[in-house]
Amino acid sequence: MTPTPETQALLRDSFERIREQVVEMTSDLPDDIATYRPDPEANSIDWLLWHLIRVQDDHLAGITGTEQVWTAGGWCELFALPFDPEAIGYGQSSDEVGRVRVAANLLDAYHADVHAATLRYLDTLTTDELDRIVDRRWDPPVSAAVRLVSVIGDCTAHLGQAQYVRGMALRRG
Repeated sequence: MTPTPETQALLRDSFERIREQVVEMTSDLPDDIATYRPDPEANSIDWLLWHLIRVQDDHLAGITGTEQVWTAGGWCELFALPFDPEAIGYGQSSDEVGRVRVAANLLDAYHADVHAATLRYLDTLTTDELDRIVDRRWDPPVSAAVRLVSVIGDCTAHLGQAQYVRGMALRRG
């Protein structure tokens, strides 16, 4: 059974808004702003964007049972970060956060690939797929619909944080 067109449109719109904000954040993002950290323990824009893209990629691959774009698309090698390929940023130390220094156009291009994979998946949605349990480690178990909403929430939270850090960096002069 296919979900309502409104359901698919709502999910697509949410992910399109995330894409628009990533493009906005990475357009003309100078390295000194991208790597700015308000204090030594804070996250940089580079890390926040990398992390939100990695979470979207990781969780989408978990839902679909496919390889992450990070490895399948060769992004892991292009980024050349000193982490295991499975790293998505969760639980990283302040030192590890500081090691994420990436050109803005690379972040944008990686997100474009993850976004395209996300839209391809959304085009296949059925009600049964949205109801399918994708993670039994939680109580209650997590459905594909709940995981998608979680990814949207995570991405928007980190985009807001990145926008805040950008404002702080610009005000510091």
